[in-house]
Amino acid sequence: MPPRTSIPSHLGCAVLGLLARRPRTGYDLAKAMERPVGYFWTAQHSQIYPELARLESAGLVEHEVVEGAGPRPTKRYAVTPAGLEALRTWVATEAEPQAVRDLETLRLWSVWTVEPEVARGLAREARARHAAALEAYRTELDALAGDPDAQDRTHPLFASRLTLEGGVRTRRAAVEWCDWMLEQLA
Repeated sequence: MPPRTSIPSHLGCAVLGLLARRPRTGYDLAKAMERPVGYFWTAQHSQIYPELARLESAGLVEHEVVEGAGPRPTKRYAVTPAGLEALRTWVATEAEPQAVRDLETLRLWSVWTVEPEVARGLAREARARHAAALEAYRTELDALAGDPDAQDRTHPLFASRLTLEGGVRTRRAAVEWCDWMLEQLA
């Protein structure tokens, strides 16, 4: 059966994006989905292996058996040329509108229903989450500062730098918003 030519799911494209950077085991993919991909896209560990099977059956990834840490050998996956082409197609395709599901903002939208101290607590919690993410993004971005690959638009570190900068900017704005909210709730 010839490889599928359609674009894989968003999760499939996230996996292809990781494998385009370097071959990985399923475990390595799960860890990378936590960080750095987890900054902007989430997937459960249990979703990764079925997605790898779909990608492999479509001819977009392939595996080699390598010695693992456990009693059984493990599979190390790599993107195929067809997988890289599918990833390129997905990146260049117009993005469809995304449904917004922001639980934090949804809760804050009804903050008028709770006692002032509860409202301030929600704003402080939100600020702490955004400040922690901001610090994590800054730390990773600073680590790329002297790396010439992070300046080369054809290298994966360049894209990492772009997305980390986006994270810094959006989290900085979120912290400023939380500070403003706390002033309003004072």
